[in-house]
Order: sequence, then C-alpha cells, then structure tokens
Amino acid sequence: MTIESLRQFGADVDDGVTRCAGNEAFYLRMIDKIKADPGFDQLDAAVREGRLEDGFKAAHALKGVLGNLSLTPLYKPVAELTELLRAKKDMDYTPLLDEIRAKKEEFYSL
Repeated sequence: MTIESLRQFGADVDDGVTRCAGNEAFYLRMIDKIKADPGFDQLDAAVREGRLEDGFKAAHALKGVLGNLSLTPLYKPVAELTELLRAKKDMDYTPLLDEIRAKKEEFYSL
C-alpha cells in the first residue's frame, strides 16, 4: 500500500499524515494495522444478528480510527451507520453493510 494508492482510493492522505505528526511512515503503519482490525467483521456480524448495541460499539470504534486516518471512502458509510445505530433505527441495514464491505475489500486490495 502506498500514499498514491491511498489517494486513488479517495483517502485524504495529507490530512491523515498531518494527524500522524507529519510522519508518513507512521501513517502507513497505522493504515496497515486496519487490515488486522476485527472491527469490520464484528460490526457486520452484530448488525446482521440484530445485536444493534454491539453493532453501534463496533461502528463507533471504527468511525474513530477511520476518521483519524482520513480514510474517507470507508469513514462516510461507517459514520452514517454509526448514527443510525445510535438512534436505534428499525430498518434494513443490509445495503449499508454491503457498501462498507465493498469499500473494505477495495481498501484491502490496495
């Protein structure tokens, strides 16, 4: 994964690096750690199983990490899902979960 591939993905790399004290190597290490984060799987499983409170906790944690690293294409749908779960909306979350999964797979393939 490179700075350029992250830019092409749509990440706000300049903001992300700034949030990492201007250290590009540290930023890329933090980006790599996301691939090992079980939060995406926890979020998906919790929501699909109807455990919305657990889903909210997983979404909220991911929202923070993705926001701090300025991974906008992943951050936006996770932030939207976080707020829907916070409000305990009675709805079909499948389209949003599918969008998050697709963006995650795109991100993982960088």
